[in-house]
Amino acid sequence: MISLHVNIDHVATLRQARGTPYPDPVWAASICELAGAQGITVHLREDRRHIQDRDVELLRQTVRGVLNLEMAATSAMVERALAIRPDVVTLVPERREERTTEGGLDCTGSHRGQVAAAVQALGQVGIAVSLFIAPEASQVRAALQLGVPRIELHTGHYCDATLDARRPDGRSKERADAELEHLAAAAEEAVSHGLHVAAGHGLDYNNVRPVAAIPGIEELNIGHALIARAVLVGLDRATRDMLDILQSVS
Repeated sequence: MISLHVNIDHVATLRQARGTPYPDPVWAASICELAGAQGITVHLREDRRHIQDRDVELLRQTVRGVLNLEMAATSAMVERALAIRPDVVTLVPERREERTTEGGLDCTGSHRGQVAAAVQALGQVGIAVSLFIAPEASQVRAALQLGVPRIELHTGHYCDATLDARRPDGRSKERADAELEHLAAAAEEAVSHGLHVAAGHGLDYNNVRPVAAIPGIEELNIGHALIARAVLVGLDRATRDMLDILQSVS
């Protein structure tokens, strides 16, 4: 079955909103793992708006599955990752003014040298590096040239299209289908070269099935939708509900 990695950033968002010691994202991670999640994902942003350094340090000690640290490809963040030693580091684009990550990392642009330096430094100590990229052939090729073993495909455009899919003109459904085809083509290209393929961003209980069914995708990173459901039904139930969907696809 495809693996579920739960992003617990928004547990920390709720905590930081009032500056309280609760809810604890480390506790949340344990509940997700006990419910069956195979991995935990956190984004340690440069502005520390939600997840804090101490959270990641404690998660490194307590997470039994895969700990995936999302971060920008800066020297300061590389130093933190080298100190914490997560199982996987996913390099993502980051802008201070964004609400959440807005797109994939451009591995062909001006930041390529910075990304390459981060990949080399992390790989030298045995940390598996993944690149969060758009589902485009050029980005998959760039990831291969950078020598990473893993990629994560950005599903945001597909998810945006599914939100409007009830329009009577049908154009949004066509757009969602086209975005799904892009994801499938990128996954096929990556798998043909031996890359581990994950996907994530905006996936929820209504739109996840078609992505989970794409051959070659081994892992989904899901956060906001799962944490939002947890507010109403509890984190254990929300995690198990998503796992049930993924099980029905496999």
